[in-house]
Amino acid sequence: MSTEIEDDDNWISKTQVKRQCDALQQLGEELIELKDSELEKISLPDVLLNAIHEARKIRKHGAQKRQRQYIGKLMRDADGDQIKHQLDQIRHKDDLNNALFKRIENWRDRILEEGDRAINELVDEYPDADRQYLRQLYRNSQKEKQQNKPPTSFRLIFKYIRELAEK
Repeated sequence: MSTEIEDDDNWISKTQVKRQCDALQQLGEELIELKDSELEKISLPDVLLNAIHEARKIRKHGAQKRQRQYIGKLMRDADGDQIKHQLDQIRHKDDLNNALFKRIENWRDRILEEGDRAINELVDEYPDADRQYLRQLYRNSQKEKQQNKPPTSFRLIFKYIRELAEK
């Protein structure tokens, strides 16, 4: 004598359901804390977006708690994984920008130290790169360094690599 619950592979315990609901409510609370410009970048259903804007206006603790629970309920109908992914991208945007900045600096420094070898590797990674232009900037930066002139080409190399990386 077996029950349907034992046969059902998709059975979820009440505790699991509660954890999922709490996680969605927490995600909704994080959305409330976002700036308007960041919130616009996340694709949300209109009813959820309106509830978030309403929650920002509420000042009374009890009413705010009810609104947060309502947002958690609305989050159950939304794609929580997609929203979490978009929220993570917004949070870690600065990390990505810093990593890109460091990569560009490394390329520039390698070009200034290694010359053609680094330029060739850069062109391999970015096929749209203009090898002759990079070589010209490299030679100019070497002359500027020898003549104690302002590092104009040094900056142009960085700017050019950033343009390549952001394409």
